[in-house]
Amino acid sequence: MNNHNLRMSRHPSPAAPYGGAITDVAGIEVGHFTDSRRPTGCTVILAREGAVAGVDVRGAAPGTRETDLLAPGNFVQQIHAVMLAGGSAWGLAAADGVTRWLEERGVGLDVRYGTLPLVPSAVLFDLPVGDARIRPDAGAGYAACEAASSTAPAEGNVGAGSGALVGKLFGVHRAMKGGVGTASVTVNGVTVGALIACNALGDVVDPDTGRVVAGARTEDGKTLLDTRRALLSGHLPTPLLAGTNTTLGVVATDAALTKVQANRLATAAHDGLARAINPVHTMSDGDTLFALATGRVPLQGDAPGMTVLGALAAEVVARATLRAVHAARSVRTEDAYFPCAADLD
Repeated sequence: MNNHNLRMSRHPSPAAPYGGAITDVAGIEVGHFTDSRRPTGCTVILAREGAVAGVDVRGAAPGTRETDLLAPGNFVQQIHAVMLAGGSAWGLAAADGVTRWLEERGVGLDVRYGTLPLVPSAVLFDLPVGDARIRPDAGAGYAACEAASSTAPAEGNVGAGSGALVGKLFGVHRAMKGGVGTASVTVNGVTVGALIACNALGDVVDPDTGRVVAGARTEDGKTLLDTRRALLSGHLPTPLLAGTNTTLGVVATDAALTKVQANRLATAAHDGLARAINPVHTMSDGDTLFALATGRVPLQGDAPGMTVLGALAAEVVARATLRAVHAARSVRTEDAYFPCAADLD
């Protein structure tokens, strides 16, 4: 594919629902790198002072790095960043740039012979959009860190969501544009936020109304098919290459959690994906959610406990997923067109 044939729609997207951002959580910063040569990129979620972390991988085709260290029984207690990227497994190289950037600033675990930043990472498959030979690398990860701040991050066709698509169960040619979304809620002094890069095989659904917002289109490409109803009526999916999808995300809270609790938070957060994506956690998705706890607020007194935190995590994940497709813009390549939610309104 020729990069110079990429065109992005100027059609305004509908107003994104909900509000807030993962950076509303004290101690969290976000930076994007978006490649100008084709829609791909990476997103870094920084916790410079360290954060207790967990992870839950639900898709059957994940691409990850350093997730084993987040198991509750393993030695490491805190990490310093999470990197999300496009480019499939090649995109994991972006984590090297994040590690270098943090090391230069003295952020990491003291291992006597150096300061070692811990950067668990995950990737999604965005190779159908533009020239697949262009993938995020260490320079991209470094640039994302340089752009990081505690202000609300950009959404839509940015960072890890630059080349994201949704609704590919009946062929990539009937898919729509996905992207990055973020949201947060605060209850009794505790904030929970999420950032999602939505590149799902399934449709994205508004959990409050049940309406499909973006996903597989009808054969003429003009309207939404509704994948769930199509499957129930006997429509057969198009044969798929395994691992060509994946929704990634990070849930963060300022609550003080243990590693066991952080892992449970990541597990509960997947309920939000299940509310907003259908089907989800498929054999062709590598759906992975990380949880970060910056520990600014102790869980005592009127602060919400783990049951409430789990409910909040699921809620912000669902909201961020919905925002990802509302904020997305359409993309045209040399041989394909991927509309956004606004184009079908």
